[in-house]
Amino acid sequence: MSEKKVILTAAITGAVHIPSMSPYLPITPEQIIDEAVAACQAGAAVVHLHTRDPKTGQPTGDPELMRQVVDGVRARCGVVIGITTGGAIGMTSQERLAALPTARPELASCNAGSVNFCFAPIADKIKQPKFDWEIPFVKNTYQVPFANTFQDIEDYMSIMGQHQVKPEFEVYETGMISNIAYFLKRGLVQAPVYSSLCWG
Repeated sequence: MSEKKVILTAAITGAVHIPSMSPYLPITPEQIIDEAVAACQAGAAVVHLHTRDPKTGQPTGDPELMRQVVDGVRARCGVVIGITTGGAIGMTSQERLAALPTARPELASCNAGSVNFCFAPIADKIKQPKFDWEIPFVKNTYQVPFANTFQDIEDYMSIMGQHQVKPEFEVYETGMISNIAYFLKRGLVQAPVYSSLCWG
């Protein structure tokens, strides 16, 4: 019987969930670090990291917060670190990429195309939000696409290449595989390609 190896990636806090959904959502750098270390101890080989404003829980691309989280995780365990460049819907490319040079992770997400990433119905389930930003944030996804143009993708891969960071392509529908193939053909990304298939 052959042994099959499985590599587990744990996304620690993400940018979709809002604090009103769960009291267990990691928000502060210390909480995110603790959860990343716990994921490593439970068997995760990779942690995927976002950061949040420690006072409000709102997703942020603050490079200093990401550096603090990445350094804190590295000081406590040997897990492979991947950071977001997806940030949160509504962030500019500059905000989404700001932490990359500072954090110097092994991996960074590289969304392989634009998609309607709507989680507005969450707003209907929250009767008493903890923070003023939460309901407008989720409702905004009804009308704002998660934009990742070909120019964006090329820029992200270029910056990742400059900092020796491996792109982790986030593939939300099958057409995005063709997008990656286009960049492979142009020599802008090198095989083997590392990707996460996020269907639905």
